[in-house]
Amino acid sequence: MAPAPDRYRPQATAKQRRRFALNAPLPRPVAQPRRVLFVSTSFPSSESDWKGLFIARMVEALAAREDVRLRAWMPPGPLPDAVDSAINDDDAQWLSKLMQAGGIAHLMRNRPLHGAAAVTGLLARLRRVYRDAADAQLFHVNWLQNALPLPRNDRRPALVTALGTDIRLLQLPAMKALLRRSIRNRRTLLCPNADWMVPVLEQAFGDIARVQCVPFGIDAGWYGIERTQNSDGRHRWLCVTRLTKNKLGPLFQWGERFFADHPGRELHVFGPRQEAGIAIPAWVQFHGPATPEALRRDWFPSATGLITLSQHSEGRPQVMLEAMAAGLPILASRLPAHEDLIEHARTGWLCDDAAGMAQGLEAIEDPMRNAEIGEHSRAWARDRIGTWADCADRYAALYDELLSP
Repeated sequence: MAPAPDRYRPQATAKQRRRFALNAPLPRPVAQPRRVLFVSTSFPSSESDWKGLFIARMVEALAAREDVRLRAWMPPGPLPDAVDSAINDDDAQWLSKLMQAGGIAHLMRNRPLHGAAAVTGLLARLRRVYRDAADAQLFHVNWLQNALPLPRNDRRPALVTALGTDIRLLQLPAMKALLRRSIRNRRTLLCPNADWMVPVLEQAFGDIARVQCVPFGIDAGWYGIERTQNSDGRHRWLCVTRLTKNKLGPLFQWGERFFADHPGRELHVFGPRQEAGIAIPAWVQFHGPATPEALRRDWFPSATGLITLSQHSEGRPQVMLEAMAAGLPILASRLPAHEDLIEHARTGWLCDDAAGMAQGLEAIEDPMRNAEIGEHSRAWARDRIGTWADCADRYAALYDELLSP
C-alpha cells in the first residue's frame, strides 16, 4: 500500500520530482505568521526621543520576523513598515498627552487625582481595543496594569511583560484579585524581564499562569564599543537616570566627599528632571537628557564607570545592560534588581553604604581591575542577554507555545 500523502506538502511539479530524486529536498510552505495585538503605553515620538526606546527596539526586532505580524496600540511614533497601527486619532492624542505628562506612574506620584483619572481613561480605552481586535490570535501586553481590562469572556491567550514597577503595583489593595480575574480563564504567560521577579509573580499567580523570565535585548552597537583608558589620569563617572529622589538615591550625599574633594574625579549626570526640588550640586556636571547614540559615541568609550545608587523599584535597568555590553564597569547600590545583574567584584561592584562606595570607586579606577571587570561584564551580557533579535526569538517561541493545541 502506498504511504499516505503528506497533507502539508503541495503537489510537486515534474521538475520538483526530478530534484527530489536527486536528493534535493522540496521546499516546505511557510507557516502563516502569528497575528499579535501588541499593547504598550510607552513609545518614542521620534527617532531622537528617549522615552520608551526599549519598546521601539522590541517592536523593530519582532517586525523583522516573517513568522510574526504585529498590530500595535501605542503612543504615536515611527513604526516599522511591517507593523500595523491599531490606534485611532482620539487614542493617539490621549496617549501623547499622557507621555508628555510623564506617564501614569509619574502622575500617581506627583498628581494623584490626575493619575487616578488617567488610569480610568486607560482601562476604558484598552477594554475597547481588546474587544475590537477580532483578527488577533493573542495579546502581547506590556505591563500588568494593561492586562486589567482583558475581557473575561475572551479566551485568547496573553503574554504579559512585567517591570519592577509592576511588582510595586501588586501591593495596591485588590490589585492581585483584579489581575487574577483578568487572566484566569485564558492561557497566560507572565514574563518579567528579570529573574528576581519570578518568585513574586509565581506566589501571586502561579496557580493560574506560567511565569518565565524573558530578558530584553541590547542594541548590537553597544557590544562593539572599544574602551580606552584616559591618558590624562582623570576618572569620568557617568550616571544616566531620570532625576527623581528614589532614582538618584544617596548619590549626591555620599558622592560629595568622593568627587568635590578629588579634582581628578568627575561625576557626569544625564537624564530628564522628573521631580521638583531636586538640587544638583555645583560639583556635578549635569548634561540633561542624552540620546543612546551620544552616550555610545561620546561618553561610554572613555568613561571609567557607570554609577547608580538607585532606591527605585527597578526591574532590570536597560542602561546597566548597555554598560555591561560595552564593557563599562558598574558601581551600584545593593538592590534585588542590581544583584540580579552584577556578581560583586567580578562583573561590577555593589555597595550598601558610603564606605562601600569608596571601595568601589577605588577598585574600578584601577586600570587592570577595570579591564577585567569590563571583560567579564561584556561576556555575561553577550551570553545571558544577547541582542534584540535574540529577545524577539524568545518571544516568538512563547507565542508558538501559547497558540499550540
